Amino acid sequence: MKILISADMEGATGVTWPADVLPGTPQWERCRRLFTSDVSAAVAGFFAGGADEVLINEAHWTMRNLLLEELDERAVMLTGKHKSLSMVEGVQHGDVDGIAFVGYHTGAGTEGVLAHTYLANSITGVWVDGVPASEGRLNSLVVAEYGVPVVLVTGDDRTCEDAKGYAPGARSVAVKDYVSRYAAVCRTPARTAADIRAAAREAVPLAVRHEPAQAGPFTVELEFDAEHLVGAATVVPGVERSGVRRVAYTSPTMYEGIRCFKAVTTLVSAAVEEQYG
Repeated sequence: MKILISADMEGATGVTWPADVLPGTPQWERCRRLFTSDVSAAVAGFFAGGADEVLINEAHWTMRNLLLEELDERAVMLTGKHKSLSMVEGVQHGDVDGIAFVGYHTGAGTEGVLAHTYLANSITGVWVDGVPASEGRLNSLVVAEYGVPVVLVTGDDRTCEDAKGYAPGARSVAVKDYVSRYAAVCRTPARTAADIRAAAREAVPLAVRHEPAQAGPFTVELEFDAEHLVGAATVVPGVERSGVRRVAYTSPTMYEGIRCFKAVTTLVSAAVEEQYG
């Protein structure tokens, strides 16, 4: 049995502030250890539950945040950028039985600690077929096309609530409770590690591959905080203006949908000015 962990940072233990997750800041250096602790706890739990392999895919920002030397030695880690499926890279090879979303967060325009979708700001909302879509929902649609279930989600309490909509059978662990976008009531790393370890162990029986989903086509809509970003996004073939600050596109599969999403967000981020957005 092989488990893939998609590891993001905003939903990690103790993380509440932009500097906590921005590479190079003193707070990021501190929070890297909290992030690594959460991921190692999930690894330990999966092995305790009977997993044979655990692959960790670094999914935050530069994708070079976890401390390899402090991870559970039984796991292996895929780190670095420019991966075909980004946050869920590795699921496409046909040998993954279940996936965990560790350190995840809610989507742009919703309640949640450091809530966003791909870009820290600029994007104010994302919808798939009219349903609000966090990174968790987007990624769950991708992995479903490979027959891989989401078995564990960790993050703040709003993230766990969001997960009920796209992975209702998954185990979930709230490592903190939302107060505002930049504040939370946080549990200690000793406590969250124990909770994550227990939930991962319980999640192992859920890691059973199923028939790949064929739910497409998917219509994805994005809303931005400034009108000029629509112009940047519509450079991508197939992406059309759907409102003053909105674009939309339709993809036959979510594999193609997420790759188009990456292209749009890359162009949009390059069009953002430092002061005025």
